[in-house]
Amino acid sequence: MSDTVLYEAAEGVALITLNRPTRLNAWNAELGTAYFDALDRAVADDAVKAIVVTGAGKGWCAGADMDLLQGIGSGASTSTVETRTATYPMELAKPVIAAVNGACAGLGLVAAAACDIRFAAAGAKFTTAFSRRGLIAEYGSAWILPRLVGQANAMDLLLSGRVVLAEEAMELGLVNKVVAPEDLVEHSIGYAKDLATKVSPTSMAIMKQQVYGYLEQDFASALDDSVARMKRSLRRPDFKEGVASYLEKRNPAFGPILDDA
Repeated sequence: MSDTVLYEAAEGVALITLNRPTRLNAWNAELGTAYFDALDRAVADDAVKAIVVTGAGKGWCAGADMDLLQGIGSGASTSTVETRTATYPMELAKPVIAAVNGACAGLGLVAAAACDIRFAAAGAKFTTAFSRRGLIAEYGSAWILPRLVGQANAMDLLLSGRVVLAEEAMELGLVNKVVAPEDLVEHSIGYAKDLATKVSPTSMAIMKQQVYGYLEQDFASALDDSVARMKRSLRRPDFKEGVASYLEKRNPAFGPILDDA
């Protein structure tokens, strides 16, 4: 694996660190592929139940690398064999938690928004930036942002490209919680460990399918589907284990994600 992304796993949690600190972890082809490969590695490991993504140094991801943008602007080819995009975490069966430690801009903001949970260091800066580079709302951000912060706030963030601090980002709904910078990674890993020790991996995988899948369904269809899924869940071993562990006052011993999830 490229050293532009670091990977470690322990106690049911994979920690993925974007590692171009001198460029505020700006996105280039090498980093993108290494990031996606790290996500795939975590998903393939049954011992990993949850994933935390953070950045080395002072940035989370400051967007596309300016060298890359200058090359595109000068007419350089943008062709690539990479088919995965910054929204890839939404497709994964395991929860992905962004620990946003610093600058989160452009493509970096899309990548953070595509994670399932976002914790941010106090004072961390967020910006879409696209409009200020003569670009449009890239990689589905015009679909994701209104669902996180509402239409009016999404329009503000996209049209203005203004910088939003973590505290305002939490008020808008872009961030789940603001944490002291020195506590951010520990808090994020602690949250992930709680998922790893107390929550069914199959339940989490199905809930991700439900939340993202139901966004484009009417309520009646979503209700029918959830009832059908609920009936199947009652027949799974995780349900029996979940009840038994609660009654016995112990952590559950759930198995890996089941094939029918």
